[in-house]
Amino acid sequence: METLSYNIKIYATPEKVWQVLWSPESYPEWTKFFACDSTMQSDWKVGGRTYFGDGKGNGMVSTIESLDEPKQVVFKHLGMIQNGQEDLESEEIKTWAGALEKYMLFDFNGETQLHVEVDIQPEHAEFMNKGFDQGLAMVKHLAEKEG
Repeated sequence: METLSYNIKIYATPEKVWQVLWSPESYPEWTKFFACDSTMQSDWKVGGRTYFGDGKGNGMVSTIESLDEPKQVVFKHLGMIQNGQEDLESEEIKTWAGALEKYMLFDFNGETQLHVEVDIQPEHAEFMNKGFDQGLAMVKHLAEKEG
């Protein structure tokens, strides 16, 4: 497992960037670079359930390990959803279960430094780098456009 990190400066408040990251309207806009019909459903509770989906019944089962809105959220990935079925126990899942995905927003007088860290298996690095490079550029565009 390795950890990738990404940083982008956004000329908007952390509250605005948070809204762009997690609102049902804008989430699919920036995550389309990972999967065309990306969805996220969360109870927004530490220890609760969060589901990241591809719009086709597949995705990831996660929990929120830490939450300090609008400054930080840490997702802990627990398993996969394949054809609508949760898999938290298979040998394949056990090789990466517990991987973290962290979003940290730092406020510099109304400008936001968005820092993302994601634990991945090395073979997924190119896919993640491309997705986050394009996705975070879209977050910046949407947050700055909407003021």
